[in-house]
Amino acid sequence: MSDSLNSPSPTDWVLTLSCVDGPGIVHAISGAIVAAGGNITESQQFASVDTGRFFMRLEVEQVTDQATFEAALAPVTERYDMTWRLDVVGRPVRTLILASTATHCVNDLLYRKRGGQLPIEVPLVLSNHQTVRDITEFNGVPFEHLPIASPADKAAFEARVLEAVAEHDIELVVLARYMQILSPELCEALSGMAINIHHSFLPGFKGANPYKQAHRRGVKLIGATAHFVTTDLDEGPIIEQDVVRVDHSQSPAELVALGQDEESRTLRRAVTWYAQNRILLDGDRTIIFR
Repeated sequence: MSDSLNSPSPTDWVLTLSCVDGPGIVHAISGAIVAAGGNITESQQFASVDTGRFFMRLEVEQVTDQATFEAALAPVTERYDMTWRLDVVGRPVRTLILASTATHCVNDLLYRKRGGQLPIEVPLVLSNHQTVRDITEFNGVPFEHLPIASPADKAAFEARVLEAVAEHDIELVVLARYMQILSPELCEALSGMAINIHHSFLPGFKGANPYKQAHRRGVKLIGATAHFVTTDLDEGPIIEQDVVRVDHSQSPAELVALGQDEESRTLRRAVTWYAQNRILLDGDRTIIFR
């Protein structure tokens, strides 16, 4: 048997990093990768003039284990005081989905996941209503229902969220139209790892029936916003937004259908980019390496 057949296959790694901007960063990190025997197959970078920070995402072909590769990168990451992460390209991210009565986002995520189009693994869907049970179980995902009818119920639900995060080694929590406001304590616990989706009318048309409100006002654009969850309600760093043009001929029900389609599509993109390590935080905004 030839040596090429006996030799280990290379692993495709994704490296993301950020640090204070300055000269020599790209040269230093590239040199460390080459010295470790790595081959850079994709590279994107951005220097923020607003915050003075540098951001980079690389995909690297390398024949080694993660600990060895991290050790090779350590001198450079320490020299520039980098915040960084090394992961395997395409590794499914362990994701907890929170839901309520709306089915469209849960259905889209589980369908794409089942078809291999979304790089996530979903060990649990947790909901305060039974509505998404059939969709969840059809896709072979465990479903858990915890009703919320009182403050004590809400506290129990949030405690179960944290328990599930620890139990299943969750890396991402998706609020797939979960219609409960998270407590500040849970927001802090899930900082940087929880994504929410909602219609794009905010801060206008708050409360119940936003599409009816929008229809009465004759809006010409509707859409959706996906963002990280923070203690400031619906004001976390924006990951993705999308819109569709509408006119006077569309009924409120048609606006809802169009809006739900945009919500599903926008949330799917945000989850995909998170799972692919394409999102880096720059203060109150995000850097997206598409």
